[in-house]
Amino acid sequence: MSQLPADLQANENQLIKLLRSLGSVAIAFSGGIDSTVVLFAAFKAIGNRAIAVTADSPSVPRREINEACQFASQLGVRHILIPTQEFSQPEYVRNDGTRCYHCKDELYSRIGNLLPELGASVICSGANLDDQGDFRPGLTAAAKHAVRHPLIEAGLGKAEVRELARAWGLSAWDKPASPCLSSRLAPGVEVTVARIARVEAAENYLGGLGLKEFRVRLHEGDLARIEVPLADLPRLASAQVREELIGAMKSLGFRFVTLDLEGYRSGSLNSLVDLDVQRLYANSVPSTGKQP
Repeated sequence: MSQLPADLQANENQLIKLLRSLGSVAIAFSGGIDSTVVLFAAFKAIGNRAIAVTADSPSVPRREINEACQFASQLGVRHILIPTQEFSQPEYVRNDGTRCYHCKDELYSRIGNLLPELGASVICSGANLDDQGDFRPGLTAAAKHAVRHPLIEAGLGKAEVRELARAWGLSAWDKPASPCLSSRLAPGVEVTVARIARVEAAENYLGGLGLKEFRVRLHEGDLARIEVPLADLPRLASAQVREELIGAMKSLGFRFVTLDLEGYRSGSLNSLVDLDVQRLYANSVPSTGKQP
């Protein structure tokens, strides 16, 4: 492990102290960089009283579940996969902008029901400070279930999380963000297992081209809007790659294939969410701990 700058060392100390004070925790562990850092810190703080819980849902890419299982096994932490049933909820399926709330409500409800069996006292998430600057209905669901956000409470944003992970020697320190596959469907496009499977296959194809950051957004009319960093646009637009890309996307069932000239942007579909919905599901975090 490398030496941390003084301010980040203080954040690390606060994170460890907070997790130690909680005694025992069930961590909503997606395998992404944020929840990986929380899990690693919790294991450092309280050992086997830190338990990782991962949602097994069609909306979670199989590669993400596999990577989560692999990391938990290497760390030696107890890890539980729980099937979630958000696809049975009409509020989730209709995808009106509140989908993330219903997904997280389902996940935290199921983890909450397991707390006595796990011997854990509280649920922890991987939300960081930067998540508060975006439309995140999942934070509203978290508040409902008294979920703690150790990274937020320790004052850590995305950049600091990555720096901490790098200092700890975690291979995921530079792993691109990978939200659930349902987030790729534009608001108003009904969420179905077939549609997200199509998106997963399309993104697996892009990954096979050697790309690291990308999204395939599914819009009404079976339109695929592909987002990649601006530096990668010329390659995808080149004659041979473009023709093969179109063929691959159409073979998966997309009728139209577009490259977004603005490039890759996290959360670009949030601009389509009705403002009233955004106000109704304004971000919130528990009143405990340090807040920004």
